[in-house]
Amino acid sequence: MSATETGPPPRAEGSGDREPVLSARGLRVVLRGARGGTARAVDGVDLDLARGEIVALVGESGCGKTTLARTLLGLERPAAGAVVFEGRPLDRSARGLRAYRRRVQLVQQDPTGSLNPRRTVHESVAEGLRIHEGTTADEVGRVCRALSLAGLRPPERFLSRYPHELSGGQRQRVVIAGALVLEPEVLVADEPVASLDASVRGEILRLLLDLRADLGLSALVATHDLGLAWNIADRVAVMYLGRVVETGRTEDVLSDPSHPYTRALLSALPGRGGRPAPLPGEPPDPRRVPPGCRFHPRCPALASGRAAAVAERCRAEDPAVLAASGPLHRAACHLGPEEGRAGRALRTGGA
Repeated sequence: MSATETGPPPRAEGSGDREPVLSARGLRVVLRGARGGTARAVDGVDLDLARGEIVALVGESGCGKTTLARTLLGLERPAAGAVVFEGRPLDRSARGLRAYRRRVQLVQQDPTGSLNPRRTVHESVAEGLRIHEGTTADEVGRVCRALSLAGLRPPERFLSRYPHELSGGQRQRVVIAGALVLEPEVLVADEPVASLDASVRGEILRLLLDLRADLGLSALVATHDLGLAWNIADRVAVMYLGRVVETGRTEDVLSDPSHPYTRALLSALPGRGGRPAPLPGEPPDPRRVPPGCRFHPRCPALASGRAAAVAERCRAEDPAVLAASGPLHRAACHLGPEEGRAGRALRTGGA
């Protein structure tokens, strides 16, 4: 959130109360390193995405948000738990995954790297169509419709262009058009504006909101940028070391955070009142998840003594996995929300 932003955009009405279109249930993903050893990249996650809803998956690099997104796309196989689409566990057969990936599409982080420099815009956008349907008589029309939906108008002007002839924002729109051409119900976007100039980030975020409004699309957006979450998401799930540690409506979580990790992330944003709360200790390593609360080695509340009453629990007892709770605001913290808010008020001079 910048100093010029006054509040979040309109949210999807009642999105947290609707049946989820895509869910993670007890999801665990273990990745093996090149030199042996394992990393608990996703370590017990429950998460729901409702129809027409945008959920931001927020956290530092290495928190597991990209692995969770890839697993929800069917690109990683979970060690435990399930991906559930429209109430049914994901069919991981070749035919099942093929049908699923038509309805749940990825928007990649780096448009320059994801577009083949030797292919025209037409060829890049049509790739998914050709994989799923072969060459069809209405291919040009469907590609033009996808380009138009992605904000490249008139679409005919862009069909024969190559990636190097486009701006960064236009390349990202081509990537989005490539996802839209199959008319999916869900978009999974991994850092969709991280590689773009600040001047065009807002345009891409507005496009995602327009697609939700016009097409009823759902979107899971993985990002390290809390400002992006504030501007686009109905709900936020904050991840730390493979686990969701706080979740709820965007304005609830980002205006009144309960977890010390969320508060520390927010304190570093430009335009925030009070003093930044830098996190002590080393960045998290999913190969070495500490006992007890996974955040306790870096927790400002524990380091300051404010969490002294629950310090032993923090070091020994892992907080329960947060249930997929729709709009409810929940945090996986032994300290509890009221104590956390009191500590924040003391630091910032608030009531």
